[in-house]
Amino acid sequence: MMFASLPGAVVEDGVLLHVGNPLTEQRALEAGSAVAPLGDRRVLGVPGEDRLTWLDSLSSQALARLQPGESSELLILDPQGHVEHAASVVDDGETTWLIADRADAESLLSWLLKMRFRLRVAPAARDDLVVIGGTSAAVAALGADVVWRDPWPGVSVGGWGYADAADHPGRDWAEAIVSADHLEEIVDAASPGAIAGTVAADALRIAAWRPRIADVDERTLPHELDWMRTAVHLDKGCYRGQETVAKVHNLGHPPRRIIALTLDGVVPAPGDEVRAGEVVVGAVTSAAMHHEDGPIALAVVRRNAPVDADLVVDTADGPIAAAQHVIVPPEAGATASVPRIPKLGRRA
Repeated sequence: MMFASLPGAVVEDGVLLHVGNPLTEQRALEAGSAVAPLGDRRVLGVPGEDRLTWLDSLSSQALARLQPGESSELLILDPQGHVEHAASVVDDGETTWLIADRADAESLLSWLLKMRFRLRVAPAARDDLVVIGGTSAAVAALGADVVWRDPWPGVSVGGWGYADAADHPGRDWAEAIVSADHLEEIVDAASPGAIAGTVAADALRIAAWRPRIADVDERTLPHELDWMRTAVHLDKGCYRGQETVAKVHNLGHPPRRIIALTLDGVVPAPGDEVRAGEVVVGAVTSAAMHHEDGPIALAVVRRNAPVDADLVVDTADGPIAAAQHVIVPPEAGATASVPRIPKLGRRA
């Protein structure tokens, strides 16, 4: 078993959740003294001469001129502009590599295979490859040939941020694609505390306000999760869902918006309702225990939910108070004058 050499390792369905103390693992990941095997990710390889122009035509991102080693991110939208799939993207000059959440990867691959037509592309799942995450420096030390560097929270070329990137919590994150054998060697040779689990990695992701497919439901538009900044190119050619993306951005406002929550008490569960007074305004999408902030969460609420209200989250253990931090403001849109939003507060 790959993680048998790690004392205290908790593994579920092949995914290393933690090695005994997720809070300590978060600190190690932030400090660059640990890396996290991301068994909740899956690697798809897309070789072929037409790969970049093909992915460009299908997705929300401009990829036709993606340079070897350059990192990006794409979304696959339905005809109404709702998010169906998401993937991190990096090209090595011969193959375009997609890193997708394991829960989404199979359906993403199935859809890509249906869209090949006569083009010179050959998308396939690469189950011989795995993903390891950490700070840019920690991941670079692994010596991997293919590394995706998260552009978040910067605004990519052609993207749009509904709040200034300087107002977002910092994010130094990269993911290396390595062989399963190489991962086993890394784990076996690791010093104590040098390996972290996915629970720690996801807590840091939530603290950075970073969306994943876990935050998506059947109605999600990219604007609602602030995904316009890294996953959408507003000036590229036609793709499925583009009309809705442009209309909501240029002529209206996203009907819902993502917020960050710091909570008193327990960590809520995805799907727990968020209330302003007695009115349900949304639901939690992701939650975690953070090593500094305690219980934190991302939630999607109605656009008109009051930005200055004290919210309540209804958990299995009862209602708990939640302080909200605006990510996508209610007036978000191309013509909005977006105020600077305070960073996520740190508890004393």
